[in-house]
Amino acid sequence: MAKESYIRFDWAAKRLLRQKSNFVVLEGFLSTLLKEKVKIVRMLESESNKESVHDKFNRVDMLAENSKGELVIVEIQNTRELNYFHRMLFGVSKVITEYIHEKDAYSHVRKVYSINIIYFDLGQGKDYVYHGKTEFIGIHNNDTLKLSTRQQKQFMYKEVGDLFPEYYILRVDGFDQKAVDPLDEWISFLKTSEIPDTAKAPGLPEARELLRRDTMSKEERGAYEAHIEALRYQKSVIEPVFTEGWEGGLAEGWEKGLADGLAEGHAEGWERGREKGLEKGREEGREEEKRHIVLNSHHAGLPVETISTITGLTLKEILLILEQSEQKNNLKK
Repeated sequence: MAKESYIRFDWAAKRLLRQKSNFVVLEGFLSTLLKEKVKIVRMLESESNKESVHDKFNRVDMLAENSKGELVIVEIQNTRELNYFHRMLFGVSKVITEYIHEKDAYSHVRKVYSINIIYFDLGQGKDYVYHGKTEFIGIHNNDTLKLSTRQQKQFMYKEVGDLFPEYYILRVDGFDQKAVDPLDEWISFLKTSEIPDTAKAPGLPEARELLRRDTMSKEERGAYEAHIEALRYQKSVIEPVFTEGWEGGLAEGWEKGLADGLAEGHAEGWERGREKGLEKGREEGREEEKRHIVLNSHHAGLPVETISTITGLTLKEILLILEQSEQKNNLKK
């Protein structure tokens, strides 16, 4: 019997899970991860939220407010990014400042949870789920700084660090074992897009009904398949640029960095060359990926207008890509 096929979580996050009727799936995931009952009041918009596929290098997939007034960032990253830790910090800082008014007291700063679903090896570690939070530890007595009784009543927290952002990193590709608890069931789904009948974690039974691929329209299926093809392309072309370093896709940038380093110091020159090489690799990868998505979407029968919505390209740019592809195919004949 063939396994049931479900929509990938990253696709659902952009299109389905923002709808209030589908909050139950995300609430189940967050409740399982945070180990407390999470109720989403509403989805929020920020300047970081972008719908287009080509904007994935700088976006927040979901930003929600829970019943406690706390903010929850859910970001899904498929493409390797060396400075992703900095991106996490920037995302949290930006959300905090966006959701406090100029005249508000500092007590209005919102608690933020940053949940990062990563499909590559971020950092070095043996685990597949990491949790980070701020703690204030005495350097002489090794005690943890707590809030005063009055502060605890006002803020509903006990320790000072509870007021600060918390980070979760789910290194999905690092999960290679049998699911033994509800969080494992969720990690397994995030990795495989499969939900076995035995999965009982909060939100997964609802996902089993809401995220069925066979309920998609022809247009949705075409866009989804183009998205899947783009992810495959990232892994085969874009990601090796990062993993190979200067020995592969960054050779040109490294060589220029080395030349500059002779004049301005090896450390500074190498860093500049590495950054130029990285940026060049990213830019070329983005352009080629957009071309790939256009062609696959066109072959799937999607209208040019829909392809424009998916990629963010103008109709003129899309028609040019299609024309160049046709010319190339004619030359081969």
